[in-house]
Formats: sequence, C-alpha cells, structure tokens
Amino acid sequence: MSLSVEELRRLALSLPYASEKSHFDRAGFRVDVPKGKMFCTLLEAQATANVFLSVDEQMMLVGAEPGIFSRVPNKWGEKGATTLALGACDQPTAKSALIMSWRHAAPVKLHDALEQ
Repeated sequence: MSLSVEELRRLALSLPYASEKSHFDRAGFRVDVPKGKMFCTLLEAQATANVFLSVDEQMMLVGAEPGIFSRVPNKWGEKGATTLALGACDQPTAKSALIMSWRHAAPVKLHDALEQ
C-alpha cells in the first residue's frame, strides 16, 4: 500500500486538462483551463504531495486517515491545504483526494469531463 512518485504523477496527469509545471522546489499540477489553477504539488524528495481541499474535506480525510493525510502547517493549511504521505497511501485513496482538489481548481463547466 505504497504509492510511488511516478504513480502520483500519472494519477494527477490522468485528470482532464491537467498539466505539470515546476512550482518552486516541487512539481505542480494545474487545470489548464482557463488560468492554470493548481490542484496538487509534489515534493519528490520527501514523497509527499499537497492537495487543496475545503476545510471540511480536510477534516474528514485527516480524521479518517491520519497516517496518510495531515494539514499543511501554515496559513495554507488553515484554508484546506493538505499533505498526502505517498508511502502510506494507495492509488484509490490518492485518486479520490486528487479529484476533490481538481474539482476546486477546475471551472464548474469542466466537472462533467471527469465522467468521460
């Protein structure tokens, strides 16, 4: 039950309109329509990813799976930024978190693209 960096990258890029660009010392995954809003960052060296959730979603995931999810320890974390530990996570759990984050980044008119 360990997700590799490459598996996370593949899952993120499998989402509609997703692209990868460097974001400081991380890989950043964005929804390329219309302004490229970020939905995930990946810190390969630490095998962690950050997803951007609502505070309620964050509380649910951290409460249900504290070995996988934790709040980012800064102001972004207070707004829902959540760290995912790849070594403790499986693909379905990571994909679910990525989809939640993608939905916040993508315009509502693109949400149906997830079903295709």
